[in-house]
Amino acid sequence: MSARTLPERFLTPVDLADLFGVPVETVYQWRRKRTGPRGFRVGKHVRYDPEVVRRWVTEQTSEAA
Repeated sequence: MSARTLPERFLTPVDLADLFGVPVETVYQWRRKRTGPRGFRVGKHVRYDPEVVRRWVTEQTSEAA
């Protein structure tokens, strides 16, 4: 992820799916199971802070090492 820059705006579930190359349903499963990056609601929409996503990726890669 370090080679790829995240946008400065909040990310949508579709953005995350595109970023990680997974189906959008996988992003929603991560949310339901609380295994993915922490998101927040804006009305009926879910958004992700790019910095939280970056930290989550760092945690995942350090656990795998």
